[in-house]
Amino acid sequence: DRHIPTMMKYSIHAENDSMYNTPPVFPILVSKYNLEWVKELGGVEAMADRNTAKADLLYNAIDNSPYFKGTAAVEDRSNMNATFLLNNPEHAPIFDTMWKEAGISGLPGHRSVGGYRASMYNAMPIESVQVLVDVMKALETKV
Repeated sequence: DRHIPTMMKYSIHAENDSMYNTPPVFPILVSKYNLEWVKELGGVEAMADRNTAKADLLYNAIDNSPYFKGTAAVEDRSNMNATFLLNNPEHAPIFDTMWKEAGISGLPGHRSVGGYRASMYNAMPIESVQVLVDVMKALETKV
């Protein structure tokens, strides 16, 4: 006896072969391509290994550099977004110029926290993370 919106009525979907509305074709296609890509790379476990390798590469550079420090506790670190600061904020203009010249974009951190945030999502190759690590190491020779 209660009113149920048309989109929520199973009977409407059943009567229309589950095609009462037009499905979002583009997102479905993109999801299909993404899942095929993950499968080609070896599946979810292989993707997790790739992401761990990228995060380890960057966090090792941060942890072993006298110029940088991580902002998240080691046990809370993300494999997708590494956040870090310069130990000496006066080095920021030099570092900012260096990473921009290396073709890196989107590195500034959160507007209220500052510092840097390196996003290493699934599609980011480890070679791109290596570029950032190389820039971080090169900073040591510039200052």
